[in-house]
Amino acid sequence: MAPGPLRSAELPSTERFERIVDDYQRRLYGFALRMTGNREDAEEIVQDAFVRAFRALGKMDEKQRTELRLQPWLYTITLNVTRNRLRSKRPTNVALDALADPDALLNHTQEGPEQPEQIVERGTDMALVEQALLQLPMHLRAAATLRFIEGRSHPEIAEILGQPIGTVKSHVHRAVRILRRILGPQVGRIANTGDTADAV
Repeated sequence: MAPGPLRSAELPSTERFERIVDDYQRRLYGFALRMTGNREDAEEIVQDAFVRAFRALGKMDEKQRTELRLQPWLYTITLNVTRNRLRSKRPTNVALDALADPDALLNHTQEGPEQPEQIVERGTDMALVEQALLQLPMHLRAAATLRFIEGRSHPEIAEILGQPIGTVKSHVHRAVRILRRILGPQVGRIANTGDTADAV
């Protein structure tokens, strides 16, 4: 019988690492895919991220593992691996179906008016948004992907990116404005947040 989700009372460890992989592999792959637009790259990024996480956990004492916030930590590692890989590669054109993932549902958040489900109304629109995200600079792409595709709150994104919440909000708003320019009339429901007053 497959192990259940990691309970909060159980400390992350190398002994429980198989369960951690089972719990997070799919969502980290989805994040890496949307950051790179390439399935092979995403698979290798996630594998590398888990190797790094395993090694890091092996060096932590019990106090460090007790204080560890596992999910944002894993996203941070995955993002760092992604950045390193993209620095060494030239951007490539991405087919819409390379990003399509019927299991990648938008999560609802409770923070502010920028609800992720407001970005798009149809799956075809989601594919267009994901393709447009790949045209953003890395720092804006990471913030927008975490906010609108992963459904993370601003505090969660700030923790993953290691940035102040104000910086995260600024990056998300800039990304929205650029996405609106890229997508134009193709997608008209990108987070009606009132940020047009801040338009460049």
